[in-house]
Amino acid sequence: MSLTRIIDIVFSAVLLTLTLPVTIFIFILGYLETGSPFFTQQRVGKSQKTFRIIKFRTMAIRTKNVATHLVDTSSITRLGRFLRSTKLDELPQMYNVLVGDMSFVGPRPCLTSQTEVIYNRELRGVFTLTPGITGLSQIHNIDMSTPLKLSRYDRVLVDNYSLRLYIYCFYKTALGAGQGDKINS
Repeated sequence: MSLTRIIDIVFSAVLLTLTLPVTIFIFILGYLETGSPFFTQQRVGKSQKTFRIIKFRTMAIRTKNVATHLVDTSSITRLGRFLRSTKLDELPQMYNVLVGDMSFVGPRPCLTSQTEVIYNRELRGVFTLTPGITGLSQIHNIDMSTPLKLSRYDRVLVDNYSLRLYIYCFYKTALGAGQGDKINS
């Protein structure tokens, strides 16, 4: 087991425990707003194996299941705006990290329908890494709307993956680097 995997397990378990009151509070608010506070979706992970990602719901229930940059801003709920701006919508992904579907740092997992992203990542060997909550692309504000640029940055992450880069990406994200996926206005 690698050192980054040990860090993933320890920190995700600690964060899941420490943030439990916040998680319960957001769950209640989300339930009152939409009746369905969690959102799950199939994503492409390491070795192109699919897994179900879990997040707090930030969009109306009937929003189309497409890439975020293809969704209109009117789909975002009031609570969702706050969760996205604070990145608290990502909190349930600690479970994905704990069970090994994701890491804190790695290429952001794409949708199974994002064939251009999958193609470009496959060409560059990006699927050799476990996907992450954050990564080099995210801290440089590169999202799924630019598949070629995204896959190039993801490849830099693959080529240089180390404990030092892991800590750097984690640290930059904690300081607020990266804005998440763009949404149409």
